[in-house]
Amino acid sequence: MGMKQKLVKSVRGTLPEGTVHKVEEAYRRTRVKVVSARYGNPAKDLRVIAVTGTNGKTTTVNYINEILKEAGLTTAMFSTALIEVAGEQKLNDLNMSVGSVAQMQRFFRDAKKAKVDYVVLEITSHALHQHKLATVPIAVAIMTNLTQDHLDYHKTMDAYAAAKSKLFAGEPRFIVLNRDDEWFDYFDKFPAGSQKITYGTHDEAEARIDRVKLYRKGSEARVVIDHQTKLELATALPGKFNVYNMTAAAATAYILGIKRSDIVEGVANLEGVPGRFERVVEGKDFDVIVDYAHTPDALEKLLEAAKSTTKNRVILVFGACGDRDKIKRPIMGEIAAHMADRIILTDEESYNEDPEIIRRMVYEGIEQGNGTGKTTEIADRREAIKKALDIATKGDTILITGMGHEVFRIVNGERIPWNDGDVVRELLG
Repeated sequence: MGMKQKLVKSVRGTLPEGTVHKVEEAYRRTRVKVVSARYGNPAKDLRVIAVTGTNGKTTTVNYINEILKEAGLTTAMFSTALIEVAGEQKLNDLNMSVGSVAQMQRFFRDAKKAKVDYVVLEITSHALHQHKLATVPIAVAIMTNLTQDHLDYHKTMDAYAAAKSKLFAGEPRFIVLNRDDEWFDYFDKFPAGSQKITYGTHDEAEARIDRVKLYRKGSEARVVIDHQTKLELATALPGKFNVYNMTAAAATAYILGIKRSDIVEGVANLEGVPGRFERVVEGKDFDVIVDYAHTPDALEKLLEAAKSTTKNRVILVFGACGDRDKIKRPIMGEIAAHMADRIILTDEESYNEDPEIIRRMVYEGIEQGNGTGKTTEIADRREAIKKALDIATKGDTILITGMGHEVFRIVNGERIPWNDGDVVRELLG
């Protein structure tokens, strides 16, 4: 039993629950400070740009990173998919958006040694609630959106929002908010030390998405900032949700004083992000897309994007994660029933849950959406992907969701090597 567990066990049952939570919080804050000091408090003098939200964090971080590099700046990036320091990039194989306290301090130490101009990173509600980056000064705080997720941990949407709000409570110099998000007013109450900027299609958005064109292999948008500065942005990443991600990045770069030409070129430089609308094969008469979508909102937006550019059918291979928010499983099943043309329900990562129970909960949503007639259930994920490849015809799009870039699955507590893209390539020879 670790130190934290012993501490909590010693007070639980003898103190009120609120006091226990305060003890846990104090322990976490102290531990972060101790670990940070061990590494010489490396983040102290770094300029950190932090992106939070339910969806879009990874892609937004990667867009910002490319824009800053185009502007001639040295960067460090920590995202769910990729980790990069001064141009040296590697796949994030930790299965975590935010590393352990020690891992993050080592990352900051490496960034400091590389004399980076900016650090760009994702920060999750769990990391904020657990004060993982309590010693890190935030220069720019960005909110992409807030939709249902992690209710297994936070219990309510209000508690989830409260955890996210910790990023803004310290009055960062700059704040970037999605004006179209239904939780905008909640986060808009937090002041910025210097400037706040909003983005979206809303008439009051300071970085307003004025025009959008969506293609099978990309997107274009005109963004008007402060009613006068026009940016014609083009990206290789499809889908309206990616238009929002690149606009968030463009708005961030704008308030940092990055030149318009560097913003435009930086956005164009991002050719893709592993496991984010990743087209994993070329040369076929159908598309195979791997995407990390694991929330109702992300799945709905992904299906919407695929349907808008698919000539024939959208075939969805998906499931749900174990030991996570169970409420969203039937919701995702109903979304699939309404939007996909064919559904192949399969296992994802069951962790310590019975995978059959997980599938049953998803299937309940498919039933509610009257999608049983177009659904095939195949527990074995490899066989499910094979089935999709076997039935695909010209003009179809296969979407394989939930795992994204990840290189292993956790089943019955065991890490099993796995990557959806590699399985597709192997099956297609």
